[in-house]
Amino acid sequence: MTTRISAALAAVLVTSLTAGAATAQAAKPMEKCFGVSKAGKNDCKAGTGTSCAGTSRIDYQKNAWKLVPAGTCTKIKTPKGAGSLTES
Repeated sequence: MTTRISAALAAVLVTSLTAGAATAQAAKPMEKCFGVSKAGKNDCKAGTGTSCAGTSRIDYQKNAWKLVPAGTCTKIKTPKGAGSLTES
């Protein structure tokens, strides 16, 4: 009986730790970063005539954004320059 209780407690502990780690990652602050996505890989907004995600027509399109971890956008370098927190 003690073995079953120990196994059950271990299972509950592993489950709660795994769920806690997933929640912490999901709560990580993100920001919109313009001009860093490849064609068709943007998260949303890619100018007139486009609907949303996956609609950018050229690599590093300045009015298409991708969600990135907060604080990293302007550090992302592309062949067309660094990422921007504002649409250009």
